[in-house]
Amino acid sequence: MSNTKDFIVEQLKQQIAGFKHEIKEQTVGKVIKIGDGIAQISGLSDVMMSEMLEFSSGKKKVYGVALNLEENSVGAIILGDFFGIKEGDEVRSLKRILEVPVGNSVVGRVVNPMGAPLDGKGEILADKFYPIEKIAPGVIARESVSKPVQTGIKAVDAMIPIGRGQRELIIGDRQIGKTAIAIDAIINQKGQNMKCIYVAIGQKESKVANIAAKLEKYGAMEYTTIVLAGASDPASLAYIAPYAGCAMAEYFLDKGEDVLIVYDDLSKHAVAYREISLLLKRPPGREAYPGDVFYLHSRLLERSCNLNKEHGGGSITALPIIETQAGDVSAYIPTNVISITDGQIYLEPDLFYQGNRPAVNAGLSVSRVGSAAQIKAMKNVAGKMRLEAAQYRELAAFAQFGSDLDEETKAKLERGKRLVEIFKQDQYKTVPVANQVLIFYAIISDLLNNVPVDKINEFEEGLNKYAENSGQDILQEISEKGELNEKLEENIKKLVEDYKSTLDYLEK
Repeated sequence: MSNTKDFIVEQLKQQIAGFKHEIKEQTVGKVIKIGDGIAQISGLSDVMMSEMLEFSSGKKKVYGVALNLEENSVGAIILGDFFGIKEGDEVRSLKRILEVPVGNSVVGRVVNPMGAPLDGKGEILADKFYPIEKIAPGVIARESVSKPVQTGIKAVDAMIPIGRGQRELIIGDRQIGKTAIAIDAIINQKGQNMKCIYVAIGQKESKVANIAAKLEKYGAMEYTTIVLAGASDPASLAYIAPYAGCAMAEYFLDKGEDVLIVYDDLSKHAVAYREISLLLKRPPGREAYPGDVFYLHSRLLERSCNLNKEHGGGSITALPIIETQAGDVSAYIPTNVISITDGQIYLEPDLFYQGNRPAVNAGLSVSRVGSAAQIKAMKNVAGKMRLEAAQYRELAAFAQFGSDLDEETKAKLERGKRLVEIFKQDQYKTVPVANQVLIFYAIISDLLNNVPVDKINEFEEGLNKYAENSGQDILQEISEKGELNEKLEENIKKLVEDYKSTLDYLEK
């Protein structure tokens, strides 16, 4: 018996000798009010703005973010299911600013704004986390935009070119192809050494599942991340979604890589922020939006940039999407975002319903980077085309009333009709830049004047197939050298004429 006692005493002595006393400090508060995804908390006197909070809601951990730092309480948004949280529940501050998992482990995945997987492909094991809010790189760290982002959409690449590091707004009414342009741009990045992030804010889950399936089908999911804050998710997740997507992009930016990020759409983002702000009792301003709604988007979009070589040389190109009501681009949120971005692609309902898809309005769309983001061959052919496309609609309207038109106006109208047809393009059918230059050169050189207007698309498709077999060296030269010289122009003309000689539908 004494042996057992001695053994126990000895064991206790060893444990006491090896005991290390640790003081663990925690800031703990209590929920004093809860509802609509917003909590008022007392007792968190030293909490930071945007600091993560942990709510003790039964067995499940629920996280939140401190947004309102008031004198006697803290206003927080709850990121997830808030129905289990009750008044009097304990809240701990985690001493960490809200952050999301980043790196190659999130590429090819569908995640929520907190970085949790939604695609059923297992857990995301990230070794790095980035804060969702970050100050944008300064002017000294940036470089002017000069490298193109080829979208594969003829109307965009020719008339409204997008460069790496640019912020180009896609704006228009609902259901006229805004998302289609962004998805085609992502699909066209295959083999272009570009990571892509698609942020869906307040979109239907079925729509996003369809987009994910299409990206998978065209092999684009291998370099794309989808961040989804669905229509059924709380406003708090819709609010942090674009910042979370941007943080994921910044990981690759810091490694000197290029990223294309789509925010679909920032109108719903502003509405989510308005909802949160009103629930937090922030004073409403114009259209009940809070006073800092401009800063909401400017601090997000300013993080898109083209860094110079000393700072790694990476870039983030942003394609924010804004939905207008009946084409009203002068509304509050559209004008805010237009003033932050480097140009806009304006989609017009009338063009869409006439069958001109993508329904890009050449007159109201603009790229403030312009031809600096085009290869030289595209620059040579696209300058004239943009002007002709914008003039054509005016001339067409005028021609309805005038019976006697001079030969030059008639020629412009004929070329304009063919241009409109050339710019028609089905979704998911992107066109490589060399093939675009080929057909554009043919049209501005009046080589298509005897091709019937209703046969233009058929002609283009046939020319591309013909060029793949008989003009591979010409396409390669356009892609690699990126400049048109006399010899190359002659070769292009010969290629087009040779192809035309095989056709039987040309006008005499």
